[in-house]
Amino acid sequence: MTLETIQPCDHDWVAPADSPEATGATASSEGGRRRPAGRGAAAAALVLAGAVGGAAVTQQLVHPSTTTTAATPATGGVAAPFAPSFGGGAVQPLDPSGGVSAGSLSGAGPANADAIAGKVDPAIVDINTTIGYQNAQAAGTGIVLTSTGEILTNNHVISGATSISVTDVGNGHTYRATVVGYDRSRDIAVLQLEGASGLATADMATEVPKVGAGVVGIGNAGGAGGTPSYAAGIITATDQTITASDSSDGSSEQLTGLLETSADIVAGDSGGPLVNAQGEVVGLDTAASAGFRFSQASQAYAIPIASALQIAHQIEAGQAGTTVHIGPTAMLGVGVEPDSTRSGGPFGGTAAAGATVASVLDNGPAAAAGISAGDTVTAIDGTAVSDASDLTSVMLQQTPGQSVTVRYLDRFGQPHTTTVTLVTGPPQ
Repeated sequence: MTLETIQPCDHDWVAPADSPEATGATASSEGGRRRPAGRGAAAAALVLAGAVGGAAVTQQLVHPSTTTTAATPATGGVAAPFAPSFGGGAVQPLDPSGGVSAGSLSGAGPANADAIAGKVDPAIVDINTTIGYQNAQAAGTGIVLTSTGEILTNNHVISGATSISVTDVGNGHTYRATVVGYDRSRDIAVLQLEGASGLATADMATEVPKVGAGVVGIGNAGGAGGTPSYAAGIITATDQTITASDSSDGSSEQLTGLLETSADIVAGDSGGPLVNAQGEVVGLDTAASAGFRFSQASQAYAIPIASALQIAHQIEAGQAGTTVHIGPTAMLGVGVEPDSTRSGGPFGGTAAAGATVASVLDNGPAAAAGISAGDTVTAIDGTAVSDASDLTSVMLQQTPGQSVTVRYLDRFGQPHTTTVTLVTGPPQ
């Protein structure tokens, strides 16, 4: 089930109570990644919270070979908007030309990967979020853009978050963070840390790395926190296009112009830096997750830093666009069914165009306006809503505190019109 303006979030990892993170177990390496002494190993299977619409749905982040764990949806909870976290099951490069397999090139990346990672670590942050309204916890990574605390990360790291705290690796301080803006379709978000100053900032590369160039992926693998882990590799292809399908609403997204790398980027690394041999950021790591699926996830992908910064600068300038959302996110307070699972209603047949409500947030704006589970939202303020993903797009254009006219069909197909005053909800 997908939640309205809040779709399942493919965040990074949340450790179960009996995981190595919770019990204090440690390891020196895992899955090709190296960890500084004293840092715990990430659990193989971590629960991730994602709820779209009304009920909170948990998902599992996976990378090459982990398992998916589901949890019982929280009753009456509204999930936060979903942002594509590109990764997980299958990765399908649409344009594999020009790429090479890691095995066809000599070397496994920079030999001094530990020194490179050590140079970059102070400009990295650990991002910890509370997801939706079921109080699930998730974690990811971010890159420090300014000394006053502007942070670049993946949108899916903060999608659905009702609270965000960020720990700066450079000074060890933890800050409350607010969302400056985000772009769901290109998986970019910018955060602002409250009260931050004097932070170390990352060095950005000015050139796109060539195929065969050595790189190091760095991040908060498994949500372990502390000194980031790292993995060396090479660039195996550039300018790649990937199609990812969102299991929450049946929609699909494309990321284009990506860097493909053999570096072992895993869940928790999302939003972290992929750096060259000089320690300059060449890309924004995008780790695998279950809700947004690729095919053939044998390689990892990163958004070129020039592309990521272009979107970040637009967000910093407060320039909203077709895909760029600035500031707080408006919420209707309903969870909607993914289009792929919609039925024709109690009497069968073909489902009406619209977003079918699966759950309603207790005491939320939709509930106050009389909208119930089983209803189908067909328009917001005169803008037609044809399906679940459509509702998300329409809601991103609204403002918290705004009153909107909602047209919907009840479960028996009878039309209704009501006025809903939107509230502030989690980022999509």
